[in-house]
Amino acid sequence: MSTARTVLVIGGGAAGNAVTVLLRRAGLRVELVEAKDDWNATAGSGITLQGNALRVLRALGVWERVAQAGFAFDSAGLTAPDGTVLHVARDLRTGGDDLPATVGIERPRLQRILIDAVRASGADVRLGTRAEALEQDGDGVRVRFGDGTEGRYDLVIAADGLGSATRAAIGITDKPEPTGMAVWRVAAPRPAGVVRTDLAYGGPAYIAGYCPTGDTTLYAYVAEDSRDRASIPPETYADEMRRLASAYGGHWTEIVPHITDPAKVNYTWFDRLLVEGSWHRGQVVLAGDAAHCCPPTLAQGAAMSLEDALVLAELLTGADEWDDALLRAYYERRVPRVRAVVEASVLLGRWQLDGVRDADVPGLMGRTMSLLREEP
Repeated sequence: MSTARTVLVIGGGAAGNAVTVLLRRAGLRVELVEAKDDWNATAGSGITLQGNALRVLRALGVWERVAQAGFAFDSAGLTAPDGTVLHVARDLRTGGDDLPATVGIERPRLQRILIDAVRASGADVRLGTRAEALEQDGDGVRVRFGDGTEGRYDLVIAADGLGSATRAAIGITDKPEPTGMAVWRVAAPRPAGVVRTDLAYGGPAYIAGYCPTGDTTLYAYVAEDSRDRASIPPETYADEMRRLASAYGGHWTEIVPHITDPAKVNYTWFDRLLVEGSWHRGQVVLAGDAAHCCPPTLAQGAAMSLEDALVLAELLTGADEWDDALLRAYYERRVPRVRAVVEASVLLGRWQLDGVRDADVPGLMGRTMSLLREEP
């Protein structure tokens, strides 16, 4: 295939960064545009990466840096609200036996690792820039940017997140739907005894959990009913999270005193999205959260985005024609796996939120995680 082809990637998150690196490695010309001036390099607390995400990060060539920056573990604990450990289960290594089951990492550190990989790839990067208009013809896509400039591309990959403006611009009307739950997250110092994720179900929150993200850090989270954001002044975020978290024992007694700065507490609703039918219109194709998202109950959001990037890059770099059949093949290959993850994630949330007991939730989770051990 001709390496003269040009690709515009809209969005510099997990999917956009990953697909940029992989396409550049194959010699394609890639331009990445990101709306945030700082490339979204400081936002967020922590992220849980399971083995199938680590497998993609290894393919990107950044696994060693992620391993050094994060905290690897192979089990998960179930605790009572008072901190009593009820059960410790060995996690399935979904990325293969040569990768840990899970790595926790500070989200800004992961983003900086991916940013460095994009920079090293030689891609053209424009920050503080939005794609404001797209005009397609039979040969490509003309894009007008917010700064008044224009560009022409053989393919546009829309990886611009859950609220994707590109998704709407190409006529896909699907929108994220709230599930009724929300989560408070914060980064904090890691107590020496925290060496894995522990989850408590019950108490004033549906879930209270934490995940180590480094030698000295973790992120902690509590999930509750979603509330009108306008009813929660941002300056009270630390107070609200601390109120919920203070009811939990064990390592929480060491974590709660550090929940003091409202600017460092994040409040997010759980959403569900799965675009059905196809993820492209003409030569514009969706990837990552622009095409799908799920509640973080299975910790698979970033993993699904990274897998999208891997599969899409594999298909694009292996084909002579970037036609409808190829982009349809991308959707058909990805959607069964993504649908399984979205449905399992939502059902686990409903099990907690609504007391749904008419499904084999543990069995469904087990089958889903086993599926993720397969190549994407």
